[in-house]
Amino acid sequence: MQEILQFLKTNGERFDSEIAVATKMSLASVQRSLEKLLAQGEVIACHSIQFKDGKRIEGMRCRLAGYIPPAAPGRKGKPAASSSSSSSSSSSN
Repeated sequence: MQEILQFLKTNGERFDSEIAVATKMSLASVQRSLEKLLAQGEVIACHSIQFKDGKRIEGMRCRLAGYIPPAAPGRKGKPAASSSSSSSSSSSN
């Protein structure tokens, strides 16, 4: 299970079949381990359908729970300028 956690930390969200190929484990073994990790709250998963070259691929997409990957290197956009100028005029009667 540690191998799966390390793979997800390094590579981010992946299909269960991709995890099985990368870790050289059987798909059934990966799915059993993922079920245990789900029960422990270590990973988050959802059932997903993807189409590649017209071929339907069903699987479970998984990622680490509560893990936010580091920001990608490169130029970042500027934050939107917020102009909060309020003019108050007082009238005297």
